Amino acid sequence: MQFKLFKTLWGSSGSLPQSVREALEAGFDGIEGPAPSDPVLRDEMAMALEADGLGYIAEVCTGGSYVPERRATPAEHLADLERKIVEAAPLRPLLLNVMAGCDGWPLETQYGFFADAQEIGARYGVTLSFETHRSRSMFNPWATEAIVRRLPSLRLTADISHWIVVTERLLDAEPDWQLLLELAGNVHHLHGRVGYPQGPQVPHPAAPEYADCLAFHQRFWEEAWRSQLQRGYAISSMTPEFGPDRYLHTLPFTDQPVADLWQVNRWMGACEREHFQRFSKESTDPYLPRDYP
Repeated sequence: MQFKLFKTLWGSSGSLPQSVREALEAGFDGIEGPAPSDPVLRDEMAMALEADGLGYIAEVCTGGSYVPERRATPAEHLADLERKIVEAAPLRPLLLNVMAGCDGWPLETQYGFFADAQEIGARYGVTLSFETHRSRSMFNPWATEAIVRRLPSLRLTADISHWIVVTERLLDAEPDWQLLLELAGNVHHLHGRVGYPQGPQVPHPAAPEYADCLAFHQRFWEEAWRSQLQRGYAISSMTPEFGPDRYLHTLPFTDQPVADLWQVNRWMGACEREHFQRFSKESTDPYLPRDYP
């Protein structure tokens, strides 16, 4: 199984060519970000990615931005999803990472919404991977488990840093860990960010005071990789996704960031590439690889 890293456009202050150049220099395999709604910008993005042989993961938010509009209906979320699938199509995304739904919906509404979303994805022949994200339907592991039990073919983008802050603990003790093991079986894509019990992003994942948090996330990522091997994945993808917007800690009064965001994501990418190589050497894969599902 190959390991591929994608550079997030979230928090990138430079131009797209600069982001592409940074991704190439850091040995990343592609870009993850929203598809431009402007056809001219979308064509420019497609040409830039193709020129340098970079892959693309489309970032999709339904019903608003990262935090959904509370009054947006499931039908409006689905309309957003369909529109953004069409917008991303010229970029030929490897997958669409979807921040979908709303944490305030009843479970029956969640079931119907994700069933309809899967049907839309199937109709367009695209791979949808739904992110575990605060304020969204899968904001904690128990809500996610309930949805996955009803819809076992649902693919997940696991960003468990959100779950750590929602639950205020590392989910490394039973019965929490067993639940995470079960959900690893649905993980399709990973967001490589390290959270801690009081926040979704440590100041720097290399800091020794957060070594337990890094180790916990890496332990879960290994379980996701192990499950992907068993499911016959040929490629495992990860986007190091440390970001701005108060995720990145800043100094009081000056608002100066405590770390360089791109350097943090580069460090995370290099760390996980080495981690995956160690994992691969220690793992026996009796499964023949198939095309990326």
